[in-house]
Amino acid sequence: MLDVVIRGGSIVDGTGAPPRTGDVGVRDGRIVAVGEVDEAAAREVDADGCLVTPGFVDVHTHYDGQVTWDDALEPSATNGVTTVVTGNCGVGFAPVRPAHHDALIDLMEGVEDIPGTALHVGMPWGEWESYGEYLDLLAGRSYAIDVGTQLGHGALRFYVMGERGAANEDATAADLDAMTRLTEEALRAGALGVSTSRTIGHRSRSGEPVPGTFAAGDELIALAEGLRRAGFGVFEAILAGTIGQLPGLGGERAKPLEELPLLSDVSRHSGRPCTFTVAQLFEDPTHWRLVLDAAAEANQTGADLRPQIIPRSVTIMTSLDTYHLFRGRPSYEKIAALPRSERVREMRRPEVKAAILAERNEQGRSPDLSDNLSALFAVALPLTFELSEPIDYEPTFDRSIAAQAAAAGVDPQDLMYDRLLDDDGTAFYAVLGSNFVDGSIEVCRDMLLAEHTVTGLSDAGAHVNLISDCSVSTFHLTHWGRDRERGERLPIELLVRKLTSGNAALYGLHDRGVVAEGRRADLNVIDMDRLAIGAPFLREDLPAGASRILQPARGYVATLVAGEVVREHDADTGARPGRLVRGPRAA
Repeated sequence: MLDVVIRGGSIVDGTGAPPRTGDVGVRDGRIVAVGEVDEAAAREVDADGCLVTPGFVDVHTHYDGQVTWDDALEPSATNGVTTVVTGNCGVGFAPVRPAHHDALIDLMEGVEDIPGTALHVGMPWGEWESYGEYLDLLAGRSYAIDVGTQLGHGALRFYVMGERGAANEDATAADLDAMTRLTEEALRAGALGVSTSRTIGHRSRSGEPVPGTFAAGDELIALAEGLRRAGFGVFEAILAGTIGQLPGLGGERAKPLEELPLLSDVSRHSGRPCTFTVAQLFEDPTHWRLVLDAAAEANQTGADLRPQIIPRSVTIMTSLDTYHLFRGRPSYEKIAALPRSERVREMRRPEVKAAILAERNEQGRSPDLSDNLSALFAVALPLTFELSEPIDYEPTFDRSIAAQAAAAGVDPQDLMYDRLLDDDGTAFYAVLGSNFVDGSIEVCRDMLLAEHTVTGLSDAGAHVNLISDCSVSTFHLTHWGRDRERGERLPIELLVRKLTSGNAALYGLHDRGVVAEGRRADLNVIDMDRLAIGAPFLREDLPAGASRILQPARGYVATLVAGEVVREHDADTGARPGRLVRGPRAA
């Protein structure tokens, strides 16, 4: 008898092949039959009218701390993801010396906006030092979904060089030898890759650039040598200029296009793929296309570059209980600690409103959104799961706060102030930036169609009170495959491949990502008619009571991991078959 059979679904198998109707049989965590399955099963899932896809593989997350205390791994698990890869952007928590715990927390809090209090309290500090020991800790845990990790260059450099590394001094020959050795060791212990950040926009909580930001070429080649010796793994990078030229921080030393020759050298030396973030920026809206073209040319001469894209604008959320335009203003800070209901009542007083509107952010610790009001869209996302209509991530400019304010003859900040108080202060609004330069996300369509791109950048687990892109896997299907009205849509088979086999193959996870006999039974059954991204909401469930934005989806009839149903009708079943995924060179 089979363990599970999924009956009568439209199978989109992850290879890019067109959908076909059939059944999927599962036994002992593997797919054993695809097509017409007559064998009985202990459990049947009715997939009539639904898509059956491989589980999604999210290659850009930051659960490095969360995986030590959380087994549900929301919000990824609520959006069809069955495998996550952590350790991106050069930050992580291993290797680490006992005296340096606080330094790595400071780094992660600054770069990825994960509350340091949660990391201090939630993580079992002292139970590891080496990267292998960190993996052994994770291997002893069970999860709703699978977890893979990468070695962060920042943590590695700090471990090898100490304060010299944190100060971004040049590495010595002995430092480089140590980095190569430890990179190889981490990969042989089970790391899926190594990551680095070269943008000055990535800084610790104390304001210092990530260790390795200014690393010379020979240091990156030292990391590449570790990859070459291990014979496995991916090099992931955030290049200089990726998030803009950042003049307020002194300006980036290069644009992404100027970084590609070095990244190509890393790929050629290591013999391994290199993936790096690409997005359209307001200040140079055509640069992304030059980068994709240069990557394609490099791939014709022996490199293996995989530009990593997000299929919508990065979605910065603003609400009264997260980051918003008025944080840091003295009159607001006087009432900031009040419970929300009392704060709303105070803010509705005319004299309080007038005082706050007359001030500017004086603390410098919160994002200043005042220059982004033209892209601040009045898509009210109230603190409720049911929405009257789908969230529009490609709205027209006439829906922006700035446009509505102009039509009403009021100042945009005045209108934004009032909107934050909607729904008793629970309303969310979205600031759309990268990839939305021309008032649409048409550039994302071109990025998705580019031959060598992979999709990622959900940043799940990071920026917990600022960015809500955890739903981007669901967005692939709803927006590009079904709902888009302002341009052409894309075939569902392409979108599924981008979410599954393409990402799995990049990281050498050849046992998953395709609905085929012998593959892991990581599967989604999706009701496309119901599939929708829910409203974001705030939940105070991180260690020490810290808050985070969650944004689950609805329409996932079932999600299977290793043949077990971990979610059914958008609810957690409590099953925890997910495990640490180690690379194939692991002992």
